[in-house]
Amino acid sequence: SEASPVRAPQGCCSSSPRCSTRMKKEESFLGKLGGTLIRKKKSKEVSDLHEEGRNAINAPLLPLGTEIYPEDTLLEENAERMMLDPTSRENLKFSDLLKVLIEWINSELEEDRIIVKDLEEDCYDGQVLQKLFEKLSGRKLNVAEVTQSEIGQKQKLTTVLEAVNHLLRPHGWTIEWSVDAIHSKNLVAIVYLLVALAMHFQAPIRLPEHVSVQVVVVKKREGILQTAVMTKEDAFDTLLDHAPDKLNVVKSSLITFVNKHLNKLNLEVTELESQFADGVYLILLMGLLEDYFVPLYNFFLTPENFEQKVHNVAFAFELMQDGGLKKPKARPEDVVNLNLKSTLRVLYNLFTNYKNSD
Repeated sequence: SEASPVRAPQGCCSSSPRCSTRMKKEESFLGKLGGTLIRKKKSKEVSDLHEEGRNAINAPLLPLGTEIYPEDTLLEENAERMMLDPTSRENLKFSDLLKVLIEWINSELEEDRIIVKDLEEDCYDGQVLQKLFEKLSGRKLNVAEVTQSEIGQKQKLTTVLEAVNHLLRPHGWTIEWSVDAIHSKNLVAIVYLLVALAMHFQAPIRLPEHVSVQVVVVKKREGILQTAVMTKEDAFDTLLDHAPDKLNVVKSSLITFVNKHLNKLNLEVTELESQFADGVYLILLMGLLEDYFVPLYNFFLTPENFEQKVHNVAFAFELMQDGGLKKPKARPEDVVNLNLKSTLRVLYNLFTNYKNSD
């Protein structure tokens, strides 16, 4: 029997000019499509490489684990936004500072039955800040009591912060907060504001010493977001570096406090950093504050060298601990070396604990 002819698949007519032309068109189309896909892939690779390169440039400036949220990138040209580095939230001293501030606010606003649990969530709308400022200053602000809308909250914050700034700026405080920063729950700005209020109104609290946090600053330059890391200092660093007028107010308050007691022994202080450096006045002051006589054989009444001065200051620190105070974090050597910041911390601790004593 004759073999059946092998038929080309239906629709295929490779031998015909028409079919050949159609195949060439299909090959040409697929080739173009393939080329387009390849070009797009290469373009994406270049784009990814560019993005990777930009990230590599910015990476050293951005702490590991820091997330830039969409709302943080909606910045006007040349504007900047500051946010707390997440690792700083785990800083024990910073956590202690937050705890002290929360307890202080709750103590001040106890009569208003206001309980603060979280500074970011409870302070951003201006309600707590309004009540706190009114309580501390004894001044009533002309604002709506309850505001639910964002516009109303910002209006209240504007009124509150204008009053705060008007009070603090003449004393040399650098304004480290704004309506937008507070309302966007910027914890760094909120803490700066509360610390300034606490120090200005001489709150009976002990602010933790040597508190510093890492903050990420996002800036927009020529349409590109730039990030950098800064270290924010503690309250006494801020006083020394940025608020010399306020520093003088604090020093004056401390001098008045120590002289109120040392005058009983016909002693008087005019220079904090130098007159407490040998430890003698610190020891006598502790005896007066705790109402006991310190035997002269326990310290050097007229210290002649560095070691004897360090002994005196260290002994004064022991007396402070015996009185129920925490051990000062300043080193005795720093006080002896006329370190103003260390001396201020020691005296401010005494002031907050004994300012109401006779």
